[in-house]
Amino acid sequence: MAATESVAVAPTAPVARPAKPRARMMRQYDLVERVRSYNPNTNEDLLNRAYVYAMKAHGSQTRASGDPYFSHPLEVAAILTDLKLDDATIVAALLHDTIEDTEATRAEIDQIFGPEIGALVEGLTKLKRLELVSREAKQAENLRKLLLAIADDVRVLLVKLADRLHNMRTLDFVPTESRRRIAEETLDIYAPLAGLMGMQEMREELEDLSFRTLDPEAYTVVMQRLDALAERNRNLIGEIEDQLSNNLRHRGLGARVYGRRKKPFSIWTKMERKSIGFEQLSDIFGFRVVVNDIESCYRALGIVHTTWPVVPGRFKDYISTPKQNDYRSIHTTVIGPGNQRVELQIRTEEMDQIAERGIAAHAFYKEGAGSPTEFLKRESNAFAWLRHTIGILSESANPEEFLEHTKLELFHDQVFCFTPKGKLIALPRHANVIDFAYAVHTDVGNSAVGCKINGKFAPLSSELQNGDEVEVLTSEAQAAPPSAWETLAVTGKARAAIRRATRTAVRDQYVGLGRRIVERLFERAKIEYADDKLKGALPRLARTSIEDVMAAVGRGEIKASHVARAMYPDYKEERVARYGVKKGLAAKLKEKSSEPPRSPVAIPIGGINSDLPVKFAPNGGAVPGDRIVGIVTPGEGITIYPIQAPALKDFEEEPERWLDVRWDIEDSVPQRFPARIRVENVNEPGALAQIATVIAEHDGNIDNISMQRRSPDFTETTIDLEVYDLKHLSAILAQLRAKAVVARVERVNG
Repeated sequence: MAATESVAVAPTAPVARPAKPRARMMRQYDLVERVRSYNPNTNEDLLNRAYVYAMKAHGSQTRASGDPYFSHPLEVAAILTDLKLDDATIVAALLHDTIEDTEATRAEIDQIFGPEIGALVEGLTKLKRLELVSREAKQAENLRKLLLAIADDVRVLLVKLADRLHNMRTLDFVPTESRRRIAEETLDIYAPLAGLMGMQEMREELEDLSFRTLDPEAYTVVMQRLDALAERNRNLIGEIEDQLSNNLRHRGLGARVYGRRKKPFSIWTKMERKSIGFEQLSDIFGFRVVVNDIESCYRALGIVHTTWPVVPGRFKDYISTPKQNDYRSIHTTVIGPGNQRVELQIRTEEMDQIAERGIAAHAFYKEGAGSPTEFLKRESNAFAWLRHTIGILSESANPEEFLEHTKLELFHDQVFCFTPKGKLIALPRHANVIDFAYAVHTDVGNSAVGCKINGKFAPLSSELQNGDEVEVLTSEAQAAPPSAWETLAVTGKARAAIRRATRTAVRDQYVGLGRRIVERLFERAKIEYADDKLKGALPRLARTSIEDVMAAVGRGEIKASHVARAMYPDYKEERVARYGVKKGLAAKLKEKSSEPPRSPVAIPIGGINSDLPVKFAPNGGAVPGDRIVGIVTPGEGITIYPIQAPALKDFEEEPERWLDVRWDIEDSVPQRFPARIRVENVNEPGALAQIATVIAEHDGNIDNISMQRRSPDFTETTIDLEVYDLKHLSAILAQLRAKAVVARVERVNG
């Protein structure tokens, strides 16, 4: 799905369309009068020129409904006049499809209407000829372009939302196979974007239009129930409005009170989320109390709470702690007339405007306010947060990852938590301490090792609640977070940071491994290695930095000998003669102490926590005391095998992958290593317990057990152990052989 895909272009083949009477298209003077009604200083000439230019550019193009295509940008402009936006935004709405769907160019629009409007139109133009395989990748790249344009100028978002709203209003004319896809995209991306910018009225309409398309049966049922309920409660709603108004007026407080019912999509999602029926909903109708100033909000709250009983746990103060999208209001629920639950939102006129129109409630056309984007940087938390989030998302490594992180980061309800110093941190619902740590700072997240929630120690995966005070405990010893954290994190920022840190850590491992391989080769060849000399040879290796070269060597993409030859063209690799096929390479290596057939570079190998990308043979492992061989797998690192492992035969025809390695273990820091044993034991009660007891008494750790009945009297038990070294493993084997229930025991090498 292309994120900025227009649904207005006429189909190439005829489709069945519902009959619709043609509406009169808005004339030039109609548009000018709409703008003049809220902006007396409008540039009429600019609006007229844009109207004529767009109409001529789209020419005879038609929409899926059969209407002239120009009716679409005209309706988009009309939606934006309802939001009272500035001339440049209205003109951009008229021109928003010209670069994409007509012969118009950015240069021409810049010349006629100026670079400001040209930039707006360019930001609304989806990328053409994307050479990407998947629809998701195309959708993500177009969404990335749109969001980056929004970060530069918020008016791009306002035009795009109006564009999508008109497309959704006319979705019935679109071919059936496209309708669902467009509605899903609207529900996933554009409705939440409107909500994030505080444009609740537009969000609700986008959601309901999508809901009607995606689940028409459910939509119809909810609407029928709502209409029936409204008819039954018509007098009650008026009674509640009158009582509220009278009580406030008698206490000397003037207020505008009105009731409204929730939208079908909001009701349906609540029924789905809480698994309840329509009859069980108690907050279908809500009432707004709009007063003159903030002090009056709290006075009104006091009057309401002293008049009717309060429903416990249903009070929220978004005036003292606004939402991230600048929403401010006091929410409370009381038992009102007729013992009905009454939801109240108490706010000022300005708050009411921002609650419905969000960032569009700011008067962009006022003189002296500066550019809309600069103005919102100062005035709007929502836009500042969006720009910051877009900056983080733009660092995603690939289109699909960007799309995933966008949906995770942008489209969640929020909880509010605090640092020990009182700083407010807004997070999505279900976020945990890991998300909190990365919200504070990336370095805090990367080095987090523990936490306290409200003064008590808790796991880092603990879900946070509104009002929690969170202290993150860090350690300089943790250079990078565990990669498993990515599955625990909820926010896109945390996931992106963890993925980035993991990639960096893995790359650093490959760089370290590559550097060791190269330096050992140069040492054995008795030639000088220097970074400065390698820097001059980078073009011959088709790499841009020394780190890129070392990482490629570590991953097995470049041989160390190629690096030597790039730096010293006269260098000749000393090749080790191939062993005869008759006996096999691995067998010869077990008999001899000669080097494996790769450049004779011995690399020291630590344990599982080594700073090199090392893993041990999957079937049997290896322990200190074994003679070991490393097999390099490009992109995966080194797999360590004991020299007696039968699996090494699989690599005899690939000598370039063999690497001579040796143990480099610190005695002061004991580490366990993987080994596998096979026990043939008598099939009698308690046999397995005796075997496990021997292993435990000798400080071995059982990682996995599998059992297979070989005969009525004997069971074959395969045990994956963790031991310190070969001596430790041999002691365990000896003790097992001494048990009467054990017929035979041996070590298994994969």
